[in-house]
Amino acid sequence: MKIIIIGANHAGIAAANTLLDSYPGHQIIMIDRNSNLSYLGCGTALWVGRQIDSWEKLFYTSRENFVRKGADIRMETTVTHIDFAKKTVSCENKNGHTCEESYDRLILATGSLPVSPGLPGSDLDGILFLKLFQDGQKADQRISDPAVNDVAVIGAGYIGVEIAEAARRRGKSVRLFDVAPTCLAGYYDPEFTSGMEKLLRNEGIRLHFNEAVTAFRGGRQVEAVVTDQGEYPADLVISAIGFQPNTALGREHLDCFRNGAYRVDRRQRTSDPNVYAAGDCAAVYSNALQAEAYIALATNAVRSGIVAAHNIGGTPLASAGVQGSSAISVFGYNMVSTGLSVSMARRNGMKVSCTDFEDLQRPGFMKRNASVKIRIVYETDSRRIVGAQLASSEDISMAIHMFSLAIQENITIDQLKLLDIFFLPHFNQPYNYITMAALGAK
Repeated sequence: MKIIIIGANHAGIAAANTLLDSYPGHQIIMIDRNSNLSYLGCGTALWVGRQIDSWEKLFYTSRENFVRKGADIRMETTVTHIDFAKKTVSCENKNGHTCEESYDRLILATGSLPVSPGLPGSDLDGILFLKLFQDGQKADQRISDPAVNDVAVIGAGYIGVEIAEAARRRGKSVRLFDVAPTCLAGYYDPEFTSGMEKLLRNEGIRLHFNEAVTAFRGGRQVEAVVTDQGEYPADLVISAIGFQPNTALGREHLDCFRNGAYRVDRRQRTSDPNVYAAGDCAAVYSNALQAEAYIALATNAVRSGIVAAHNIGGTPLASAGVQGSSAISVFGYNMVSTGLSVSMARRNGMKVSCTDFEDLQRPGFMKRNASVKIRIVYETDSRRIVGAQLASSEDISMAIHMFSLAIQENITIDQLKLLDIFFLPHFNQPYNYITMAALGAK
């Protein structure tokens, strides 16, 4: 078969690698308008904040690797049109050369685009987004400029909090804005975000929550952020208010989710049987909601690319669904979550309860120790676990994987109560915080 993959980042790369490694003999064409591929955007803040030495290792593969495997890679090439009836893709490269390629199967892995606030003054110089490697370069150049002192970050999700930390580590005066009442509101309940907010304030970041940005002011260069509560100086603005699926190429032909993402079945097939979609441009099945959802994460992109490729290659494979597992580590404080928070579950009309527990990670006699907070969210009637959150200065990240599996497999809070969990003072308490939280459920 001739298989065209549009998009050469996480989902497209996973699909291409799976097809090339497991199903040799197919003709694989990868098309991307960018000049680079495989950039780990989650490392941008680490690089900008000088927590890593450079950006080079944020690329985990290269064009040359795919060429060696026999793929036809066309970078800096824009897909201008897809004729789904004729099964052709029209392209134009950076030199203006055009071509048309037919396909037997098409994988759309076009990812997502940053949401632009579209506010007065949005076209001023010094207002940046964070998505591509080039965006990270611009942010690093600006933050390296001694003339830039006041940095305003719009949006207090993962990217916003991380880049606020990075700017603060570089000695800048930083303000963090969000219309929500807390940071990280899409992932954690206020009982957990309060610890992060205290840390951010202690590190000198000024928090402006429940505050809507209404405009940007300046001449050619941005000079201030205007909100519904005041005006603040800004030499640099970084907008991190979220992402939207990049589906311009197919939305007129393919069925779409309410936010415009391509709707796919559990094999990543769209409403057109010859077209698959993977990554941030596609909807997912949420095991916590037990419904279709949109969760843009690199991990989801990789898995969906693998699933699409196996089905195209001839191995029937259904996605197991997703939980939206994610994490953040800022100024040495770690937070991890999976599934739904209490507030998110209730916004989706679910009747849920939760059980909380807080204790030291290890017995009190251990010299190395820290407090751990845990919350387990479960449906009140069915008692099915639908979410979990943990926070600590310790690395408690691996525990969230167990909760991800619990959500996927419809485990109840009662099944967790007497789970066989080992004890060793080097690692944990004899009365493990997971066990104690589960036993605390009514």
